[in-house]
Amino acid sequence: MFFALAANRIDTGPYQFVHELCDIETLNQRALTGELELTAVSVHAYAYLTDKYVLCRCGASMGDRYGPMVVTRARETVDLRTASIAVPGRMTTAFLVLELYLQQEGPRVTAPFDQIIAAVLAGRHGDSPVDAGLLIHEGQLTYRESGLELAVDLGRWWYEQTGLPLPLGGNALRKDLGPKAIADVHRLLLESIRYGLDHRDEALDYAMKFGRDLDRRKTDRFVGMYVNEWTLDFGRRGIDAVAALLARGHAAGLLPRLVVPEFVPIEE
Repeated sequence: MFFALAANRIDTGPYQFVHELCDIETLNQRALTGELELTAVSVHAYAYLTDKYVLCRCGASMGDRYGPMVVTRARETVDLRTASIAVPGRMTTAFLVLELYLQQEGPRVTAPFDQIIAAVLAGRHGDSPVDAGLLIHEGQLTYRESGLELAVDLGRWWYEQTGLPLPLGGNALRKDLGPKAIADVHRLLLESIRYGLDHRDEALDYAMKFGRDLDRRKTDRFVGMYVNEWTLDFGRRGIDAVAALLARGHAAGLLPRLVVPEFVPIEE
């Protein structure tokens, strides 16, 4: 998504972009303080950011009949309702959907997303026992190679419940930038995404610098899962999916208030 901005492939005019690579839970926490002017955020976290941020129409990560996965050790029977589950952060959308799926709070062990497979294999993270793990990012493609088994694909479950794609994350702009800067930066972000899609091989070379244990074929597959037509524009169906997730989170008592998502207006 950000290759063209990071590699100076497009003219950004008076705007300077400084790139910081962080895991999504760290970005969620930083957004809560309003530190970042443009940031990736979980849709779950956005429910707590509406006073500071507006969602971009572009830059979505949507799981269309796939998404975060709960995995267990091979040949072990685990009751997820009572299992100790390693999660990549309580502000992630994956965590929200897990709680919607289970409909009850059980033992949760917070761990960096790239340590969850190891935690499940070891049966613990630190001093906490781990029976199952909630996978985001590349682990969705590699867990079988590590000897783990799929318990549930939460993206597929969500689609079966709603008929909608699962909106996992997006980009958000700080409201105090003002209408002009918000419109300008949104346009540049969209231009960067289009450049990446139009120059896929070049963008993949860049993306592979940040991949963890993925060869080019798997990197291409993973990028295709979350950088695609949904990334150019949430569209009506994507916006409906965000609203549905936030509404269901509130109805289940997982979000403190009903949030109606606010998106950057599209330039005519």
